[in-house]
Amino acid sequence: MNRTTIKLDESLDARMRHEAARRGMTISEWTREAIAAHLPGEEESGTATRRRFRSTGAGASGRSDIAERMEEILAGLGEDRGTSVADEATPQPRHAA
Repeated sequence: MNRTTIKLDESLDARMRHEAARRGMTISEWTREAIAAHLPGEEESGTATRRRFRSTGAGASGRSDIAERMEEILAGLGEDRGTSVADEATPQPRHAA
């Protein structure tokens, strides 16, 4: 391994040390992982770490038939509120004030 020196302001250094300690890692381990997560080309080394958005899967319904049933599902949405999707699409007349 090569040794590299970087300069950090005190706030960033403190945050880095806190995060490494929280994860039970050395500063060097944490730094290597953080740098690797931001560089392309990890596939060749066999240690690929892929970044994921925190929101990934947030809207997962657990169902696999949503695309096939889209029309049926959308048609049923208005029933819960006593109105249909077609009713909502119809502009309501404005009354003079």
